[in-house]
Amino acid sequence: MKKEIAEIFGTFVLVFFGVGAAVLGIEIGHFGISMAFGVSIVAAAYGIGAISGAHLNPAVSLGMVAAGRMAGGECIRYIVAQIIGAILGALAVYLIATGKADYSVAANGLGENGYGAGYNGEYSLVAALIFEIVATFVFVTVILGSTENSAPVGFAGLAIGLTLAGIHLVGINVTGVSVNPARSIGPALFVGGGALAQLWVFIVAPIIGGVIAGALYAAGINRSDP
Repeated sequence: MKKEIAEIFGTFVLVFFGVGAAVLGIEIGHFGISMAFGVSIVAAAYGIGAISGAHLNPAVSLGMVAAGRMAGGECIRYIVAQIIGAILGALAVYLIATGKADYSVAANGLGENGYGAGYNGEYSLVAALIFEIVATFVFVTVILGSTENSAPVGFAGLAIGLTLAGIHLVGINVTGVSVNPARSIGPALFVGGGALAQLWVFIVAPIIGGVIAGALYAAGINRSDP
């Protein structure tokens, strides 16, 4: 259970840092939120990477399966752990946020992902799907490339964290950036309503992007070895 516990903890850290920055860090803006998500990945990668690989994301784990680097049974255990960690992270942020007198989850949200009228840049469903698929594909490709045996040792955490920060800089105004079904599930469960209705996008699109990245890696397109 060491790997699963590490995944719970790591995904908790990701959601607590990233969603916490969006909800509690009122004056830090999109750049600050982006860096919070990126820093959380760096912290988890160096903190628990040696235990579980620090996937923290069902799309990453499924990408690893598609790449031939993870067994299906282990992937399922990872995904369950990641969702638990994300829910706990969202719960912690929610409990802290409700300590502020004028906070309301209905009015202020909980860093949930979304699209369309009333959400950030009000981008369409098609735009949201394209962004999440492409961004997750890029993210998982970087993870696969930076963690393979021929990659420079010790730099994977930085590469992955900076990539996630960059993705957020591009996409916060589009969907709030998921690229991670667990990260989306946690806040949506507490917000309900539209967040739950739109949740399928942030489950399906990242999984598609992650699996495509893994499949291409397995085909040799993203591999540096002969």
